[in-house]
Amino acid sequence: MSAARGVSRRNFLRNTASGGGLLLLGFCFNTKAMARNRRAGEPHSFTPNAYIKILSDNSIELMIGCSDMGQNVVTGLAMIVAEELDADLDRISVKVGPVDPEYFNPYARSMLTGGSTSTYANYDRLRNAGATARIMLIAAAARHWDIEPSRIRTEKSIIIDAVSGNKLRYGDLSKLASSIPLPDTVKLKPESRFRLVGKEVGRIDSEEKITGRARYGIDVQLPGLCYACVLHPPVFGASIVSIDDAVAARMPGVRKVKQIDSGVAVIADSFWRAKKARDALKVVWDEGAWAGTSSATLDQQYRELLKDSAALVKSNGDSKQAFMQASQVLDETYELPFLAHACMEPLNCTVHDHGDCADIFVGTQSQSGDQKYAAEVLGYAPDKVNIHTQVLGGGFGRRASKTADFVTEAALIARGEPWPIKMVWTREDDMTSGFYRPKYTHRVRVALNKKGEIDAWEHRVVGQRVSIGGFVDSGKSAAFDSAQVEGLVPFPYDVAGLRVEARPLVSPVPTLWWRSVGHSHTTFAMESMVDEAAYAANADPVNYRRKLYRKNPRMLKLLNTVAEMSDWGEELPEGQGLGVAVHDAYSFKAVCAHVAKVRVENGRFRVEKVWCAIDCGFAVNPNGVRAQMEGCVIFGLNGLTGQITFDKGRVVETNFHNYQVCRMSDAPQIEVVIINSGAEMGGIGEPGLPPIVPAVTNAIYAATGKRIRTLPARL
Repeated sequence: MSAARGVSRRNFLRNTASGGGLLLLGFCFNTKAMARNRRAGEPHSFTPNAYIKILSDNSIELMIGCSDMGQNVVTGLAMIVAEELDADLDRISVKVGPVDPEYFNPYARSMLTGGSTSTYANYDRLRNAGATARIMLIAAAARHWDIEPSRIRTEKSIIIDAVSGNKLRYGDLSKLASSIPLPDTVKLKPESRFRLVGKEVGRIDSEEKITGRARYGIDVQLPGLCYACVLHPPVFGASIVSIDDAVAARMPGVRKVKQIDSGVAVIADSFWRAKKARDALKVVWDEGAWAGTSSATLDQQYRELLKDSAALVKSNGDSKQAFMQASQVLDETYELPFLAHACMEPLNCTVHDHGDCADIFVGTQSQSGDQKYAAEVLGYAPDKVNIHTQVLGGGFGRRASKTADFVTEAALIARGEPWPIKMVWTREDDMTSGFYRPKYTHRVRVALNKKGEIDAWEHRVVGQRVSIGGFVDSGKSAAFDSAQVEGLVPFPYDVAGLRVEARPLVSPVPTLWWRSVGHSHTTFAMESMVDEAAYAANADPVNYRRKLYRKNPRMLKLLNTVAEMSDWGEELPEGQGLGVAVHDAYSFKAVCAHVAKVRVENGRFRVEKVWCAIDCGFAVNPNGVRAQMEGCVIFGLNGLTGQITFDKGRVVETNFHNYQVCRMSDAPQIEVVIINSGAEMGGIGEPGLPPIVPAVTNAIYAATGKRIRTLPARL
């Protein structure tokens, strides 16, 4: 957090444009964004930049480039603007802007919501946007009253002359403020004067979601709307041999049967009619080589690949010598399955092809990518494809598809058709034909000295790529990406010898980032092995970790906080256990620790309580941070129980009856403590997820003496 400071307009523009070495064009003082944000027929508005519009009725519109999929980003960003603008938060409505560099995420160089970046990526530029608007409103009031600006103060969208007591609403000055030149310097508030930022604030979008006014992608209605369902291949990599659509094409309401790249689409006048006709299609498939694959054969393949050569990711010290001199060597394999994103709102997208341009209505995390790929499919320039971002019923990475798969599928269906078409995937479509968190297998070896300390750590991971970004080692481009080793590099523990390797493999199963990306699987292997090392050394798991973090005061404070919260060390009744896991989610600039309490009865376990300590540097809205930690725990528990498996190449799990997720009856009590350490501000949408599974499996060991190394967890 920065203290109050003066920022010249030139320096601010230069600093925000650089974005720490990345392209950032988010703060616009030019007329293009302002003109676009003014709509014909609306009351006069004051639009000092691309983000803020103050209307004459005293309402305020905030335009952002982030999607809200439940992470409450709309409230946090509105708080930041309201703080510097001295605006009434209740008067602010938040909208997602069009695909435009002014709204790009500087860390993605595109319009993308991911990586838990939304708040810290927009913090400085929204503070400056709000402060600029406030200064211009004060200048307008000073001109109106013919007084010195120093006499004027602001509060909750009201301008007050401190001498006379005269008042004006911000909206009363919308016309006059538009004629005020931009200030040369912008002075931000000191933290001591914050009335909103850093305080507990409730969600500003709760009412519209509770009442059903919020419009999700699946709620979109347009005149003449048709619906489409797609028959996808039963096996990944299969291709069509022949199609018999005679029955389907004659069914009531069916407008067209259309073969597209990803399968066969049926267009009808209702969703149910499209689905019933889709089910009546008779398609012969060439199922390809994957048709003989089962999860059992995949498990064996991954274990064999652990023995094969792998790309070197990181090497420090002499791990080979440490293993030769070790007093004890631990050598374990940890296995994690494919996982579905399982968003509550099934995938959907509405496309209206006008013949020379198109409108796309979709709940998406990746507006830039969707526009680019849909434009290619439709044959238009990208600026002829308008993305209208709807509220998202869950994302978790699935709606940030690297190929814009479901959006381009909808565009292919709608291309050249006279109707706007809403394509809807059923839950079964999403489970059996979607993208998955990759399956991973880890082999971890640690060398313990006579004191039980870890002298060396060797780690090899096998899994598919998700194409996030590559590493370079010894001048050669490695055939793996960060999702395979994220959380391992940089290595979080203080050990002398280290060797990290990754072995990629190729399969037709489509894979994609899943909430917390690589951290979701590497943390399970690392924190499980640390726990095993602690018990092998006859040491308390918390005390053992304290030594590993002796050179990292931030992590040590986090560990000590969660241990104190949970009364770590107190004796529990038989059948109960506590487990701890700590993780530096450096990709998100935040660190998190969990202690889980489990009860084991009749061969079944139940997670009764989770204590969470989170340090994201500074919490803009502690209420939002707490909610996200709770969400991370619940979603993370899906990784403890869920799995996607294959039989004869087909996905076995088709819906929530056999894809197990954490239900309300399974949810533990969750207690959260937020540490405002003053470190660089980080994100909170994902850091709370990685430690929860190992915390629970470590607790199961404490309660039963049984170590869980293969997920989903089974006793």
